[in-house]
Amino acid sequence: RTMSLSEAWTGRGIDEAVKLILAENNTLFQSLTKNLNNYPALKAAIRSILMEGTRLAWNPDQDEIAQMQMYGLIRNDRGTVRVANRIFETRLYNLFLSEEELKSNVFYREGDLAKNIFVEDGKLNVRLILSRFIDTYHQVYGPLTERFKEKDGRELFLLYLKPIINGTGNYYIEAQTRDQKRTDVIIDYLGSQYIIELKIWHGERYNAEGEKQIAEYLDYYGLTTGYMLSFNFNQRKETGVKQVQIGDKLLYEGVV
Repeated sequence: RTMSLSEAWTGRGIDEAVKLILAENNTLFQSLTKNLNNYPALKAAIRSILMEGTRLAWNPDQDEIAQMQMYGLIRNDRGTVRVANRIFETRLYNLFLSEEELKSNVFYREGDLAKNIFVEDGKLNVRLILSRFIDTYHQVYGPLTERFKEKDGRELFLLYLKPIINGTGNYYIEAQTRDQKRTDVIIDYLGSQYIIELKIWHGERYNAEGEKQIAEYLDYYGLTTGYMLSFNFNQRKETGVKQVQIGDKLLYEGVV
């Protein structure tokens, strides 16, 4: 149905507008894709920034950076290359993930098959999403290996998540965490927000710091519940999802 003006200027209304923009096949997005396909090195650089958290120093004399700036793809963020805006970021994430989907990626397929069980009364059951993702990972790959990189976990989780929220919700990666030792995925779904921190397990002390960080992050967004997904190489680890209380915040921590 058509939203009223008062409904349009709400969080849910803005989410709906973003969803409609991302679904468009307009000349701006066509130009974006065309330029990436015409310049493979440029495309690889953008993919590396988004999917691998690579930091690129801003240098306008460097050919790829000059080209990306000319096409409006990037901006100078305190001496570091950033994708120009969040709409472009999400569109590009969708492009790169779609290329994996075309390879019949099992994580996308499993997320798509199970998507109906993750929504209850218009709310996402993120705890269950984490649990089923962990099960799928172990069925496909078995135990984690030292060759595993954080970017692998990020990409596989986004592939699993995408069909679950596709057409109804949006997601984005918090840029300030993408090139650190963690990645914060923020989901907007029917007016509600969900924050999931993805990271490699680096021991109890680092995990406690992560819990504190996400609790502070929840404060910033005015939320009381958050989620963590850790990729743990410890052979004696306990996989699955557990519930942790941090002050007045409730965290669901998943371990792969």
